[in-house]
Amino acid sequence: MAAGQIIDEDSELALLHAIAARRLASRIAVVREAVGLAAYAAGDWTTAIAELRTYHRMTGKQTHLAELADCERALGRPERAIDLFRGADKETLDKAGAIELLIVAAGARGDLGQNDAAVAMLQVKELTTEADAEWAARLRYAYADALLAADRRDEAREWFSRAAAADDDGMTDAAERLLELDGVSIEGDEDDEDEDDAQDGADTRSEAQLDDDDDEDLDDELDQDVDAGIDEDDDEDDEDDDEDEDDDLAAVAAEDEDDDAEALTDGDLAGADADDLAAKTDAEKADAGKAEQAKAGDKE
Repeated sequence: MAAGQIIDEDSELALLHAIAARRLASRIAVVREAVGLAAYAAGDWTTAIAELRTYHRMTGKQTHLAELADCERALGRPERAIDLFRGADKETLDKAGAIELLIVAAGARGDLGQNDAAVAMLQVKELTTEADAEWAARLRYAYADALLAADRRDEAREWFSRAAAADDDGMTDAAERLLELDGVSIEGDEDDEDEDDAQDGADTRSEAQLDDDDDEDLDDELDQDVDAGIDEDDDEDDEDDDEDEDDDLAAVAAEDEDDDAEALTDGDLAGADADDLAAKTDAEKADAGKAEQAKAGDKE
């Protein structure tokens, strides 16, 4: 399967391939095993537990008890990991599987703060025999780690040394742990850390400068907006003043027109009254003349 070929290089991609295979052949045990191991490598603990348990049910084997126990530890359930160790049929397990399960169970004891119990669990005969076995370095490393957690520093140093000697393939960091206990630091690592710190400091300063520049730009924009607002208010005030002046002028002009109209009306009325009076006087004179003529005729 493609998942098995790339699981060490890209565990997440391997998991995707395995899940795709499960869609096509979910009843094949080796497919469920592949999904479980890929999920374990990718850190998908819940999926790994479900698939590996399914594989065990389908085959009747207990091939991956160590992986199951390690998933339980990763999920914060060390008691279940210990229960898996206790319930395992060790007679049916191969030596490598039994040693890996022992290492995980001892780690679960350490998770519970039972460091002395973890040390006691790892004191098995395989610890001092079969130094060339593939699991020898991991077993010695786990024992040294348990000793250090139990505050047995000198013994821990000895067993880290033995683990480093058995670890030809570099499966553990026993050599680095040994140097750490001896107070030796690797110069290259310190230089890298200094460079990283310097870069972090430069990045921090750059971000701070950018923040300052942004603040200044924001202040400038605010000032411009305030100035623009003031100018707009001034313009609006000027416009209001102009409108008020126009209204005043219009009111004055209207009053003048009203005065003129009133003056004209009064003059017209005065002229009309004079004309009527003159006409009335002429009529009265004519009537008087006619009356005198009539009287003269009567006398005659």
